[in-house]
Amino acid sequence: MSDAKRLLIVAHAPSPNTAALKDAVLRGAQHPEIEGVEARWVPPLEADADDVRAADGLILGTTENLGYMAGALKDFFDRTYYQVIEEKQGLPYVLYIRAGLDGTGTRRAVTSICSGLRWNPVQEPVVFHGDWDDGFLEQAEELGQLMAAGLEAGIF
Repeated sequence: MSDAKRLLIVAHAPSPNTAALKDAVLRGAQHPEIEGVEARWVPPLEADADDVRAADGLILGTTENLGYMAGALKDFFDRTYYQVIEEKQGLPYVLYIRAGLDGTGTRRAVTSICSGLRWNPVQEPVVFHGDWDDGFLEQAEELGQLMAAGLEAGIF
């Protein structure tokens, strides 16, 4: 798959539930009917500017921590922002948030940074809000599949 599009998933997954969300997103992105996309997950503390440079699309995942994004995702942005700002303008991305509250502050913070990078959101952020619901996993899988299928089809 040397001509494959590359989908990078940078998602903070510190708990069993957030790891399950990340796994569902990755499973959707690697759906067997999507053959033209290579999807991989890199934890935010390990992802770097080269990972972003190599990506044709990006899925960002974070927990809501004190009304803000996880420190690990903020660290990712701090380390990569100025290294990729010029060459990755227009990068399609989607955001998902595991929120105990409503995700508003987290959403605002991440979308503000992505706007500064001039990345293009492909849909509204998905907020998995409130008590854990096993239905979150189906939504997460659909999100990964949507992003990968859109990349494969050249929609974004």
